[in-house]
Amino acid sequence: QVQLVESGGGLVQAEGSLRLSCAATGGIFNSKVMGWYRQGPGKERELVATIDSGGSTYYADSVKGRFTISRDNGKKTVYLQMNSLKPEDTARYYCARGYGPIATMYVDSWGQGTQVTVSS
Repeated sequence: QVQLVESGGGLVQAEGSLRLSCAATGGIFNSKVMGWYRQGPGKERELVATIDSGGSTYYADSVKGRFTISRDNGKKTVYLQMNSLKPEDTARYYCARGYGPIATMYVDSWGQGTQVTVSS
């Protein structure tokens, strides 16, 4: 059974950067789609970015050009580099493992999340 542990969240000023990491222990990683979701105050959880085993990526329109997802299969870790952060990026960010098309991944495991707060 996989366990996903996120790190790297925090408080940052607008236009700043943060790098989130998600380390997987146990279970399958290399062949799985990995993704980042977020849930802001009073909002539903939304897909931010995904990456498949071959390195193909998908981004929500709201983060295209600012966020970059990557993975290191040797370390069983997925990253989310977030640049030019905006106050509307404030949310709890969740790592997810799953399968299927990268634009609509089916999640089979969730991390506990890490809080990102962007001040104006």
